[in-house]
Amino acid sequence: MEILRTKWVAMAASIWIQCTSGASYTFGIYSAVLKSTQSYDQSTLDTVSVFKDIGANAGVFSGLLYTYVTSNRRRGRGNGGNGGPWMVLAIGAIQCFAGYFLMWASVTGMIRKPPVPLMCLFMFLAAQSQTFFNTANVVSAVENFADYGGTAVGIMKGFLGLSGAILIQLYETLCGGDPASFILLLAVTPTLLSLLAMPLVRIYETSTADDKKHLNGLSAVSLVIAAYLMIVIILKNTFGLSSVANVVTLVCLILLLALPILIATRAHRDRMEKTVLPDKSPLISSPKAAETSVSQSSEDDSQIEAGLSENLNLLQAMKSLSFWLLFLAMICGMGSGLSTINNIRQIGESLRYSSVEINSLVSLWSIWNFLGRFGAGYASDAMLHKKGWPRPLLMAATLGTMTIGHLIIASGFQGNLYVGSVIVGVCYGSQWSLMPTITSELFGVRHMGTIFNTISIASPIGSYIFSVRLIGYIYDKTASGEGNKCFGSHCFRLSFVIMASVAFFGFLVAIVLLFRTKTLYRQILVKRRLHRR
Repeated sequence: MEILRTKWVAMAASIWIQCTSGASYTFGIYSAVLKSTQSYDQSTLDTVSVFKDIGANAGVFSGLLYTYVTSNRRRGRGNGGNGGPWMVLAIGAIQCFAGYFLMWASVTGMIRKPPVPLMCLFMFLAAQSQTFFNTANVVSAVENFADYGGTAVGIMKGFLGLSGAILIQLYETLCGGDPASFILLLAVTPTLLSLLAMPLVRIYETSTADDKKHLNGLSAVSLVIAAYLMIVIILKNTFGLSSVANVVTLVCLILLLALPILIATRAHRDRMEKTVLPDKSPLISSPKAAETSVSQSSEDDSQIEAGLSENLNLLQAMKSLSFWLLFLAMICGMGSGLSTINNIRQIGESLRYSSVEINSLVSLWSIWNFLGRFGAGYASDAMLHKKGWPRPLLMAATLGTMTIGHLIIASGFQGNLYVGSVIVGVCYGSQWSLMPTITSELFGVRHMGTIFNTISIASPIGSYIFSVRLIGYIYDKTASGEGNKCFGSHCFRLSFVIMASVAFFGFLVAIVLLFRTKTLYRQILVKRRLHRR
């Protein structure tokens, strides 16, 4: 069918894959059963968790693979043959199934208890599948919607942020509270879904004036799904839901997740209607005029293209100051944000929040994370196209706002964790959509997967520095009494004041990047206006 060979169906397929690809976010569901069945102490479990974080963020290989398999399938070169994003998705599916299935087999006793290094390998394989899914979906979306890359990346990263909440809905409905069964679910569901959808994920050349309209439709769908999940999470944590109610909420969620294919169908129908309508324009009516127009546009475009990024590879990009400015800003933003969610339960306990309040904070983090990922992508496109403001300006603004969020958490006033977690969660999520889009504009699309996955390593580096060397160290020094616990706002105050300073430093770094890229973004605007002529 012709409709299956459109970039809109490719977008819908990528969204579905993203909806289940964030399995690494659900480690807290099955970590206890992993610890008990394998006879791990907390230190050993934390070691396994570190390999989860490394696997989920060290996506350099997935980027290199994407560049290789799509090198001869880029715009104007077709989508057939043996290359394409589907190969990256296939390898991700294999890794996902192998890693989680072997973990499940270990937990259930199907195989003998593996030594700790081997379990770390299982976890690494399972978590790294996320980078393969993410690279294929994000980079192909940027290529298919080059003029609105921020919105496309925001949608992809947003659904990845929601995937943890979606998978937990599956767990609560299908697994009956059995974490071991959930590990098997993680092995099967993302693998099966990606294998079914991957033939539809392709790179297309087409660009139409209706792209923004239909991307707005997908944006509205993502917001509806996020709002629905937020309501379900609040109801479950506050009142609890019966098994029948869980089934009903899951069915409603699946119906909502089917909406992107309706957007794709409408986009295809609009395109077909415009194709059959005769164009009355005298410029188009005249073949010679059309040829001249296209020729002139091509000449102008080539002149502008010369001033833009040159599709730098990773080594070339790493010789650029802009690469290291972006990397440093992400250590400050992603690192301090991830450290906040990693410690939010302990912060809540120290401030004597109830277990229901803490569970709500943890569950709702995925919603704030989504709003940041989606909102920053959408807003950065609007700011760029309507105001001509470079994307690093929004990066600087979110890092500056994150500073305020950390200070609110440090303050310890009543309800501070609610306000602070919303601000930090939104600002943290923003970095995950801004960074890949800025990377594509600074260094080109060809090696985008490799470069942005390399910069993503800033997240676990920052998390280790701020979680272990800062928050953990200060907490241990402050804690006393039974269980070596600490209660009161002083337990985390100094840590979050320091992280506020770090976020502010990231703000200053982003300002430097903003001034370095102002000319580049002026050229990008001119180029895109020529495309739309």
